[in-house]
Amino acid sequence: MTVSLADFLVWITAYPMLAVTVVLTTGVILVNGWTDAPNAIATCVSTRAMTAKSAILMAAVFNFLGVFVMTAVNASVAATIYNMVDFSGNTHEALVALCAALLAIVIWATAAWWFGIPTSESHALIAGLSGAAIALHGGLAGINGSEWIKVLYGLVLSTFLGFGMGWITSKLTLLICRGMDRRNTNSFFKKAQIGGGAAMAFMHGAQDGQKFMGVFMLGMFLAKGESNVPEFQIPIWLMLFCSIVMGLGTSIGGYRIIKAVGMDMVKLEKHQGFSADLAAAGCLLISSLTSIPVSTTHTKTTSIMGVGAAKRLSSVNWGVVKEMVLTWVLTFPGCGIIGYLMAKLFMAIF
Repeated sequence: MTVSLADFLVWITAYPMLAVTVVLTTGVILVNGWTDAPNAIATCVSTRAMTAKSAILMAAVFNFLGVFVMTAVNASVAATIYNMVDFSGNTHEALVALCAALLAIVIWATAAWWFGIPTSESHALIAGLSGAAIALHGGLAGINGSEWIKVLYGLVLSTFLGFGMGWITSKLTLLICRGMDRRNTNSFFKKAQIGGGAAMAFMHGAQDGQKFMGVFMLGMFLAKGESNVPEFQIPIWLMLFCSIVMGLGTSIGGYRIIKAVGMDMVKLEKHQGFSADLAAAGCLLISSLTSIPVSTTHTKTTSIMGVGAAKRLSSVNWGVVKEMVLTWVLTFPGCGIIGYLMAKLFMAIF
């Protein structure tokens, strides 16, 4: 099942709750743009391979291409998010709970952005939806364990594979370029980093774009009173809408995260920035093709840690890493509890 733009415009005027859901979903996508998407371009900006404005424009373009191409090849990440929680039953209460979850995600992500900490919007989304589904069903019956387990796989994958691939890629790059003139390699890696940043932005769209489109489709079906739509096709207009909103979010508030990831955690040279981008993009590609929803924030930051550790452990600012890890650990219970409490409050009020 799919939804044309004309049908969507008719629905949004006919179902007031759909308008509320669209506003909140758009807010979550916008927040993702300024807290998650900057990770994709952090390294190429921090090493001055690109200006922030040029990198943001590139990120917006390749986010859309990632959404469009990967959704056409394999849309299973969106299906995983859609099926992870059970919003069946009373569609009005389900839609109210979904709105509460989206608001919880915005609150959590905005707080993390204020402190300049690159929180994972993927995990905030999963935690918020899970908390709301538990509130809706009054227990763990609202959680689809077979789909949720993929989140744990993704957590391990993004952490260990990201770090390992960053370490290996950095070592291989140094080995291949051993004995070469540094001026020539810097010129090459400056251009290569632009390609690496584009690949990261592409894979960010492939992963995170699908997650939020899955939620968007869920909101549309619930607003129409359809709580059980087993299969759906993501329309092109929705892909375009998500990528534009993400790009706008990156242009509004992305520099804080760019600074935290690309400058404060590890002082990167151009070949290191290229290695981190290549490693993270490869990890995200593996995850997308295997239908595992992973955090682009975790993947990119752990690949940067791996690159820094490949030089020496003291190259990594472990104080910044500690702040990031603490935020990641707190995201699941923190955003989940906020989603649960807000869903209970919203269902009582509305």
